[in-house]
Formats: sequence, C-alpha cells, structure tokens
Amino acid sequence: MALIPYADEDPRDGRAKAMVERLPEPRINLFRMLANVPTLIGPTLRLGEAILTKSDLDPKLRELVILRVASVTGSEYEWVQHESIARLVGLSDEQIAGVQDDERAALRLVDELLAGTPSEELVLEVATELGRAQLLEVILTTGYYAMLGGMMRAVRLDIDHVLEKGMLDSERLGGQAP
Repeated sequence: MALIPYADEDPRDGRAKAMVERLPEPRINLFRMLANVPTLIGPTLRLGEAILTKSDLDPKLRELVILRVASVTGSEYEWVQHESIARLVGLSDEQIAGVQDDERAALRLVDELLAGTPSEELVLEVATELGRAQLLEVILTTGYYAMLGGMMRAVRLDIDHVLEKGMLDSERLGGQAP
C-alpha cells in the first residue's frame, strides 16, 4: 500500500480529485499518484509520452536504458512496466535479463550518469556512436526515469501493469506489430 493516498482516494483535495477524473481510463497508479500535483502532472506525462513515442532513439535501446535505470536504482514499478514494454518492442527475455551485464556504451553512460558525472570519453563515444540528438535522448531518458523512480520508491507506489490495462501498443511504442 502506498504511503500517501492516490489522488482519487483523498476526498479532501478537490483539485487532485478533479485531475484524476480528467485522466483517461484505465488509470495506472503512477497517474493516480501524480494527480496529487495537478500543476506538474501534465508536463511530466507529456515528457514521458515524448520519450516513449516520439524519440529518435531506437525503441529497443530506449527500453534497455529504462530497464538499466530501474535495475540500478531498484525501481521495481519501472522494471515491471518496462519489462513488458521491452518485450512489446522486440527484446528477448535474454536481452532483458542481461541488461545489467550489457556493456554497450549507452548503458555504461546510464551507470555513470546515475553515479554522478560521466567521463568526457564516454560521452564522446556515445555521441560518435549514436549522434548528438540520441546522446541527449539517452541522458534525458535516464534523468526522467531516475526522477520517476525516486518518487515511486519514496511513496511505495503499488505495482500495477500498464499493458494489462491496455494503455500502450506495439505500433505506438515503435515495436513490431504482434
């Protein structure tokens, strides 16, 4: 059980409750919790949607980056959601299970970002390998999911399943159609 109420569970906060009512069904727990901050939920979700559906980053690499963040930071909610999404975009169970051992430059960059300031050499290596825009997308994706993961861990967000609720599809996420 989450440490603080979801916005739709607290009748005292009419603004948060109204925000939840504007969210489309089905409502995952992340959205229900973020609705407690009506001024930030919109920008937060729009950035997440852009990362998931509009980014130039290869969808498989994007999901590996997110899974690496979840693994390194211990964000179980993110792991559960993105393990399913990773399969949806075409990653195998072996690739998902091996995300912590994957030594590609972009994932080493995730580790260094989460630990502090990455080395100049690694940043330039990723820039050479992926290009400037995708380098910055890796950095922004890492930061976004580290931020969300921190909130999720702090409030002990209850795990639910975004795919089981029918919120995302392969085509929208840049994956292969089933």
